[in-house]
Amino acid sequence: MQNNPEHLPTWDEFLRPLLELAAEEPIMRRTAVQKIADKYNFSEEVRSSRTKSGQPHIQNRAGWAMSAFVKAKFIEKHPTEKFTYQITDKGREYLKAHNGPITDPDLKNLEGYEEAWEEASRKRQNSKTDAPKPDNSLAQSTPDDLIDAAYSKLNRSLAEELIEAMFAMDPYKFEQLVVDLLFNMGYGGSRSEAAQVTKKSNDEGIDGIINEDRLGLDVIYIQAKRYQRESTIGRKEIQSFVGALAGKQANKGVFITTSGFKQTAIDYAESISQKVILIDGPRLAALMIEHNIGVSTVRTVELKRLDSDYFED
Repeated sequence: MQNNPEHLPTWDEFLRPLLELAAEEPIMRRTAVQKIADKYNFSEEVRSSRTKSGQPHIQNRAGWAMSAFVKAKFIEKHPTEKFTYQITDKGREYLKAHNGPITDPDLKNLEGYEEAWEEASRKRQNSKTDAPKPDNSLAQSTPDDLIDAAYSKLNRSLAEELIEAMFAMDPYKFEQLVVDLLFNMGYGGSRSEAAQVTKKSNDEGIDGIINEDRLGLDVIYIQAKRYQRESTIGRKEIQSFVGALAGKQANKGVFITTSGFKQTAIDYAESISQKVILIDGPRLAALMIEHNIGVSTVRTVELKRLDSDYFED
């Protein structure tokens, strides 16, 4: 990175400083940027420079650099500290062997790096929202393609931040988040009448209840598990939830988790007579973005086209 206080660093100029910092101590997004800004004597102008959405440029660009290192497997989540990352053996070895700046092409040459981005994209998008493939070149893409790709990439990054934030939530607040999401999706009548979270002391395997319709003719029972990515849900947990539904004489349930489901759990849910919907972390984040739970709109872009009718006689 240029040791020039007036220079606004590009995102890839944060790569080496971030990895060097991670080699010294675990890093957090919000504090790593400040340490780098102090080390390289960023001016107040550079520190206060913001994107059109209002986020500091250096925070935005360092965030992208950290996301790239996660995909490159140079850093990983700290096992005990929330929102904290530590360097991996792979990252430490690369830092020692690679002199000079680390660039975007350097990362793209790593085995599995681009595939990691593609895998993250597949997990966070359904068939209706698939974006152009990331290897489309500028010459091959239309402006609309590039806008769609950029929008998709921003949403993928936002989804990762949402899942990370949910990992750190109080479990009871996470249950409330799930009920809020279903309410925003159109279930229930008024929030006070239709949606409720069950008591922590006696939930009997049910974490939430929401009316399926405004009149309350039927209800949907909810199970919400705030698990880490590696703690996938198996058949046993779904069976327990189905048992809880039977105890309520209910036929409809939604099992939501921040992690994922084993194939045995998916197969079991599809085989039973009750209607049980499984929602994993990536789909949960996508629904939160779509229905404005835990997110806010920071910028609206208005696109216009030629009105040919205006020019016709």
